[in-house]
Amino acid sequence: MPIYEYTCNACGKNFETLVMGSDTPQCPACSSEDLARLMSKCGFVSKSTGPGGQIQTTTSAGSSGCAGCTSTNCSSCSTSATIG
Repeated sequence: MPIYEYTCNACGKNFETLVMGSDTPQCPACSSEDLARLMSKCGFVSKSTGPGGQIQTTTSAGSSGCAGCTSTNCSSCSTSATIG
C-alpha cells in the first residue's frame, strides 16, 4: 500500500495518495482518473570521511538539495558539499 505522487492531466493538480491493491486513484480536485504518476523525491543525508580527514556530506532533500534550485531533477547537478 504505497503512497504515490500524481499530476492530474485534466486540471494540472499535483497530489499524493495511498493506493490500495488494484484501486484506481482519482484527482481530489476534479475526480478525474486521467493521471500521470510522478517520480517521487526522497530525502537523505550521507556522511563520509574524505581525503585529509574532512567530513563530506551529500544531501538530497524532498524539495531540493540546493538552496535556490528550482529543478525537479536532482541528477542535473548532483551537489556534494564539503564541511571542514
